[in-house]
Amino acid sequence: MKTQIKKPKASIIIVNFNNAKYLGDCINSILKQSYKNKEIIVVDDKSIDKSHEVLKKFEKKIITIKNKKKTSEGSYNQINSYYKGYLKSQGDYLFFLDSDDYFKKRKIELLIKKFKSNKKFDLIFDLPILKFKNKEIKENFKQKKFIISSWPRFTPQSCISLRRDFAKEIFKELKIKKFKTIWFDFRIAVYCYLKNKNIYIFRKYLTYYRQLDNSASKEYKFFNKKWWIRRKQAHEFVSFVNKKLNLKDSNNFDKVATNVINFFR
Repeated sequence: MKTQIKKPKASIIIVNFNNAKYLGDCINSILKQSYKNKEIIVVDDKSIDKSHEVLKKFEKKIITIKNKKKTSEGSYNQINSYYKGYLKSQGDYLFFLDSDDYFKKRKIELLIKKFKSNKKFDLIFDLPILKFKNKEIKENFKQKKFIISSWPRFTPQSCISLRRDFAKEIFKELKIKKFKTIWFDFRIAVYCYLKNKNIYIFRKYLTYYRQLDNSASKEYKFFNKKWWIRRKQAHEFVSFVNKKLNLKDSNNFDKVATNVINFFR
């Protein structure tokens, strides 16, 4: 009789805030995954819509964590929520998922296979399918050349998967209450790139990424005041990580221009 080898466990951490409309689709996309050894952890960030009714329908199939405290800054709330999910999780691999997004059926299976095939990968970004109301778009992803800027191009939060040990490192180094306009996906991409001189993009479209009118990113319109303020913080965050990793920090055209524009605004 053959001994069955137990597959590694996957922990899918879903962070929700007032997304009752999409939360059911999100959870169902995980329940229907081809990969079976998994746990679903939903961290609700004090929603005031009908999210609690949706969660109640799935209560026997998921682990629910309800935040008791909430700050005025969405970026900090997001990081803290994922951290709480991480502390509750038991998986060998972690998958981050915002509650308005959802996974293709074989995503977890394919990502774990990719992790197992290359031990050097601590973190993987897959590609998003942009989900509009009446259409879906698969954008061509090309990494930019690092001539005038300091960070790589990367895909959204819901496209992030990582090994447990690396998740522990990420939260230890990046869960800080600074750089309030800098969201968790940017922090992770920059840290990984500066530390490893690379970020790995798995070139398969495995995550549906909804394009919503009330998205937090909508307030940062190209070249508006908030956009420039956030860009300055992005450069400051890069400098912060360089110092943490004992790397040389440098100026570039983008950084200098951003500081000049913010000075005169």
